[in-house]
Amino acid sequence: MATDARPARLTPAEFDALHRQLAGRAARAEGDGGALTPARVLAATREVRTGRTVTMAAPVQTAPGPDDPEPARHRMSQWPGRSGESGHGLHFAMDRFAMNVHGDADSHIDALCHVIYDGTLHGGVPASTVTEGGATALAIDAAHDGIVGRGVLLDIPRLRGVRWLEPGDHVSVDDLAAAERAQDVRVTEGDLLFVRVGHRLRRAELGAWHVARARAGLHPSALEFLAERRVAALGGDGNNDTAPSCTDGVDFPVHVLAIHAMGLYLLDYLQFEDLARVCEEEGRWSFLCVVAPLRLPGATGSPVNPIAVL
Repeated sequence: MATDARPARLTPAEFDALHRQLAGRAARAEGDGGALTPARVLAATREVRTGRTVTMAAPVQTAPGPDDPEPARHRMSQWPGRSGESGHGLHFAMDRFAMNVHGDADSHIDALCHVIYDGTLHGGVPASTVTEGGATALAIDAAHDGIVGRGVLLDIPRLRGVRWLEPGDHVSVDDLAAAERAQDVRVTEGDLLFVRVGHRLRRAELGAWHVARARAGLHPSALEFLAERRVAALGGDGNNDTAPSCTDGVDFPVHVLAIHAMGLYLLDYLQFEDLARVCEEEGRWSFLCVVAPLRLPGATGSPVNPIAVL
C-alpha cells in the first residue's frame, strides 16, 4: 500500500525550481531524437498477444452538466423523411459536431502550444506564435503520424483498495512506484503512461460535479517519476491536475510541467474502466497503444480515442 501522507504544497520558488529541473531533462532528451523511435514502436508491437482492442475514450457528451456547461453540439443536417423526401432512390444521413476541445468532460489531447507560461510555449517558442487564426508552431498537427508505443496503465484506486480517489486527493511518486510493484509492471523509456484515479467511475455512479473546483490528479512532484523514466506521453481519466491546486500561484502545475517544461503530449478525461477490467482478466498492465489525433492545422488540441491493443 502507498503512504497516506499527503504531499506538501509547493511555493512559487519550489515550483520554479522543479520546472527548471524538468525542462533541463527534457532538453537533454530531445537531442537523441525523442522517446518514440521506430525501434521502440516496433518493440511495442510485441505487447500484442491476444489481439483484444479496448478504447480509452469516453463518449462525447451532448447534455450540459456541472462539469460541462457548454457540451458538444450534435445536429442532424439531413435524415430520411426530411422536407417530405420520399423513401425512393439514394439519400444520405448527414450531421455536424461542434465542441470545446479543452472542456472538463470529453476525452482530448493537448498540443504543445496549449500551455503558455511566462510568455513562452515549450522550448522557448514565443507565445506570439499563437494567434487569432491558430497556432503557427507546436500545433496538434505535429502529431499527424500518430503517437504509437508501449502503453502502461497504473491503477491507483486498485493500489489503495478503494473504488476511486476523492476530489482533491493527489497521486504521488510513491503511489506510482508502489502501483508498479503491485501490478508487476515497470514504466520504461518511451512508454505512454496512463494513470487511473477513478474519475469516470465516480462520475458514473455519483453524477457529474464541478470538477474545476475539486478533482483528483497528480501531485506536481510526481512528474519527477515521468522524467526519470523518460515517458513519451501522459494520460489520465481526469484532468491530470488536482483541484484545488497545491501550488501557490499556478492553477494547473501538472499541465505546465508536462507540456511546457517536458514537452509531453497530455491526454485528459480518458476512461479506463474498460481497459482496467481487461488488464485484470489478462493479468498484465502493458499493451500496444495507438493515439491518432485529428489533423487540425493550427489547433491547440483534438478530440481523441486512444486504443489499447492487447
